[in-house]
This record gives sequence, structure tokens and C-alpha cells, in this order.
Amino acid sequence: MPLTPADQTLLAQVQSYLNDQKGVTANFLQVDQDGSTRTGKAWLERPGKMRFEYGPPDKQLLVAGFGLLVYVDPALNQVTNIPLGSTPLGILLAKHVDLSNASVTVTDIQEQPGEDDITLIRRGKPAEGSLTLVFGTDPLELRQWVVDDAQGRQTRVSLYDVTPGGPYPDSLFEYNTGAPSIPSGG
Repeated sequence: MPLTPADQTLLAQVQSYLNDQKGVTANFLQVDQDGSTRTGKAWLERPGKMRFEYGPPDKQLLVAGFGLLVYVDPALNQVTNIPLGSTPLGILLAKHVDLSNASVTVTDIQEQPGEDDITLIRRGKPAEGSLTLVFGTDPLELRQWVVDDAQGRQTRVSLYDVTPGGPYPDSLFEYNTGAPSIPSGG
């Protein structure tokens, strides 16, 4: 997608905003492919750390830290480990977000009143999925992201009650269990 000067200006503003965000806590609403919703509490700390604790009755946990994205589903007694760098969220949690570098491709920019949507993929790896970042424009703030994963499923996460924070203890981004680990991906 050829970028206009306005697109390049927007991307520079978004990069600056994201790189200034070192840590946040937020509540979230997640809407899955089938329309089901879940809520919970999120912690994000760049680089590479995230924790999503789902509220009752869900017991799932999503933790990113130390190069892995770990999804825990106690109902299935299942733990799935995925290298963070092979997920669309790895783009958002990078040490330095650079939307014009050789590893990220901007595939779409949608500007609407009060909202800008930027869709990204890892260059050369479109099968791994895409990440659409949804920003409010006044002031510029990340409000939502949409992950289209490698299996073609879409998950939409809306953030609210966002508060700057961190640094958080490393233990917040660890998951240790005796449950069997199920490697996922390639």
C-alpha cells in the first residue's frame, strides 16, 4: 500500500505515542469470532510483557513475557505456548515500535471522524495474521486492537479505564504450572 504524506505523518505520531507508552493497566472487553464477550483486567509493559486476567466465570489467562505468549485454559487443563515474535501482538509489544521498518508492513489505514485504524502484518509472514490498532484522535490514544490470527479467527479487544503504570514485577508476566504444555505454531 503506497503511503500518502498524511499517512506517513499519522504513522509517525502513532509510533511516537506507542514508544512513549512504557506500562499501562486497563480493563478490557474482548469480543471473539463467535460474538461471545469476556471482560477482565490487563497489564501491558513494553517491551514484550502483557497479562490478561479474565473475570469470572472465565478462568483463562493470557500472559506474554520473556519471548513467549502463554494461553492458559484451566477448564481444558491446557497451556499453549507461542513465540511472541510469531504473533501479531509481538508488533505492539516490541521494544521499539517502528511501523516503517523492514519487518512490518502497513496494509491499510482507515481514517474516520474521531478514529484512525491502522492494520499491520509481519513482512513476508501474512499467514501469521494481522493486527489492527484503533486509535482515538483527540487525544491520540490506543482504544482497541483487532487480531486476525493464523487460523482466520478474529478477536477484538477494547480497553477502558486506562491508567499509566509500571514498572511491574516480572512475576506478573510469568506463568508456572505443572500442567502439560502444548506447543502451538510452527
